[in-house]
Amino acid sequence: VQLQASGGGMVQAGGSLRLSCAASGRIFRIESMAWYRQAPGKQRELVATIFTGGSTNYADSVKGRFTISRGNAKNSVHLQMNNLKREDTGVYYCNANVVSDPEVGYIWGQGTLVTVSS
Repeated sequence: VQLQASGGGMVQAGGSLRLSCAASGRIFRIESMAWYRQAPGKQRELVATIFTGGSTNYADSVKGRFTISRGNAKNSVHLQMNNLKREDTGVYYCNANVVSDPEVGYIWGQGTLVTVSS
């Protein structure tokens, strides 16, 4: 099972980016998908989560600016990031809680870099 993330890049403060993540492989069920980020010199932090039933959670720092949603493709998720700030800079990682063959539990995708300039 693999998670493929895309959509990072460089943007000016106030701009927008959309990240995408797609899971592939022998997946029976995905309990949740989430985005984490890690800024230089800081610990990885949870940004947003979407659960099977559609409920979502956001870090306080991104509420009102970021939206996590399911993609049209099965087992995919997007993170729409608006009004980006310099402090949003970091490597963004996709994460999924899967029931699959052979993995059961949380898996990580490769990171995608988001750079917000002033």
